[in-house]
Amino acid sequence: MPQHITHFALVVRDYDEAIAFYTQQLNFTLVEDTRLSDTKRWVLVAPPGSQECSILLAKAANDEQASRIGNQTGGRVFLFLQTDDFHRDYQEMTERKIRFVRGPAEEPYGTVAVFEDLYGNLWDLIQYHQ
Repeated sequence: MPQHITHFALVVRDYDEAIAFYTQQLNFTLVEDTRLSDTKRWVLVAPPGSQECSILLAKAANDEQASRIGNQTGGRVFLFLQTDDFHRDYQEMTERKIRFVRGPAEEPYGTVAVFEDLYGNLWDLIQYHQ
């Protein structure tokens, strides 16, 4: 049986601020927002056109989890957003005030730039060479 990753958790400070960032600034789709209890929600967001994988926005439930917000990987690029038109998306993201920490670069595998999400997690925006 084939397997694939359907969701992964990203620890966030607040559900609503994270939803606003991902849907308004990154133009992601809010896939689901279900209240599970007074303090817990099941919140999924995904890039436009994503078919298989979405991000579970998981509100930190304690101080240890809160200490990981924005640094779940020790400062390494954590997430990779593939695009079919790098320059279009880079321009749109810049206009929406997404902070790029490394500008566009041509690499042997494609065009890439590194940006931060609202908590400081590092992402690659990448268009692979065909």
